[in-house]
Amino acid sequence: MKKTLFNRLTALALVLVLVVAMAVPASAAYDMPITTSMDDESVYMVNLDDGTVLLDQNSTESRYVASLTKMMTALLVLESGEDLEKTITVPESLTQEFKDIQNANGSDMRLIVGEEIRLIDLMYGLLVASANDAASVLADYFGNGSIPAFVDQMNQKAVALGCTNTQFGCPHGLYDQGNVSTAQDIVKIATACWQNEQYMEIANTVKYTVPANNKHDQPRDLEATNLMLLPDGDYYREGISGVKTGFTTLAGRCFVTTSSHEGHNYMLAILGAKKEKKNEPFYIYPEANSIFDWAFARYSDRTLLTKGEKVGEVPLRGCDESEVVTLHANTDLVQHAYDDASLTVDIEAPEEFKAPIKEGESLGTAIVKLDGSEVGRVSLIADKTYESALLKGSMSALLLVPAVLVVVAALGYLTAQLSHSRVNFVVLLRKRHPQARGRRRTTVHR
Repeated sequence: MKKTLFNRLTALALVLVLVVAMAVPASAAYDMPITTSMDDESVYMVNLDDGTVLLDQNSTESRYVASLTKMMTALLVLESGEDLEKTITVPESLTQEFKDIQNANGSDMRLIVGEEIRLIDLMYGLLVASANDAASVLADYFGNGSIPAFVDQMNQKAVALGCTNTQFGCPHGLYDQGNVSTAQDIVKIATACWQNEQYMEIANTVKYTVPANNKHDQPRDLEATNLMLLPDGDYYREGISGVKTGFTTLAGRCFVTTSSHEGHNYMLAILGAKKEKKNEPFYIYPEANSIFDWAFARYSDRTLLTKGEKVGEVPLRGCDESEVVTLHANTDLVQHAYDDASLTVDIEAPEEFKAPIKEGESLGTAIVKLDGSEVGRVSLIADKTYESALLKGSMSALLLVPAVLVVVAALGYLTAQLSHSRVNFVVLLRKRHPQARGRRRTTVHR
C-alpha cells in the first residue's frame, strides 16, 4: 500500500513539473508544418522530456473529446490501488446504460448483465477496444454503484492535474454534451497516463483475449483501435506508444499519442480532425505521421555552449596586464532543440571586477535562451589569473628585503670586525710599553 501511494505521488509530481514546464510563451511553438484536415482542428505537440511546446494550433479551444475521456477513467482505476485480478459482477442497474450505448452505435466488448469478469479484462476492453460498456461498469464499481459519483472524481482529478477547461459528463465520452476539454488539457491528462507504466502496457497492446466466463462460452478477442500500433497495418509507425483514440460525429476524430526518436519523447494531441480526406477514412494517422516526420527532421541535440568557450568580457580594475577579465563557460550545455531556433546568451555578473582574480574562479552565470525562452544556465569562470597591480608592487618590494638584510648583515659583520681589530691593537700597544701604565704627568714649577 505504501509503495502504491509512493508511486501515485511520484507520478503526480512528475505531471505537475511538466505542467509548469509547459507554461511557456506561445512564441515557443512553431508554424504548422502541414495543412490540417480542418482549419479549426486543434493540434498540440510537446517535448515530454522538458515540456517545450513544439506546435500549437487552437490548443485552448473547447472541444468534444469523445473516447479520449477514457484516459481519465483508466487513470482513476489504476490509481485506486484495487487488485485488478479481482472478479466483479456486471450489475443489473446498468441495463439501460447498455441499451443507450447500443442506440448510440458505441463500441463495446459485449458485456452482459450478470457477467462475472475481472477488472483487468475490463481495463483491456476500455483501452484496447475502447469499449464504452467497460467504462460504464468500471465507473459504477469505483463509484460505489453511482456513475455520477465516479464522474465527480474524474472532474476533481482533472483540476488536480492542472486542467482549466475540462468538464466530464460521462466515463466514456460517447455522450458529447457536457463532456469537453482542450488539446492542452488533454496533454496534461495523457502525460499522467504516460507516466503510469501499467496504463501504457495496456494501451500499447495490439490484441487481447478475454477469457470465457459464465456468460460467454468462447473467449473474446479485442484489437487495438490505434492503427499506428498495428505492425501489419497501413498506418504503422515504429516508436508510437499509446495513448488513446476517439471518435463521435460531433467530436470528429481525436488522437493523442507519444513517439520516441533518438532517446527523446514527444506527445501529440489532435482534436476535431475530419473523418476522412482524399477518400481516406483514417486521415488523422497520416496527419500525425507527417507531424512526427517534421519534428524528427528539425529537432536534434544542439551544443549551445562548449566548456572553455569564451562567452564575454567584463571590465577589470587594479590590473596592469588587462583592463578586462574574460569569462569562459565552465561546462558544456547540450539541448534538444529546433535547428532554426535563434540562440542568445545573457551574462549575469557584476558590472566590473577588481584584481586579483584566480584562474577558474566563478564570476557569473550564462543564461542561455532559444527564441527568447530560457533553456539552461552555465557557470562562468575566469580564463586565467589576473594579478593585482598594488599587490604586485608590494611583492616586488618584499623581494628586495632579503637583499637589504644581507647588506645590513654584511655591514654589521664588517663593523664588528673593525671594532675587534681596534681592541686588539690597544692591548698589543700596552704590552709593548708597560711603563705607560700608571705614568703620571708631572708639572714642574719654575
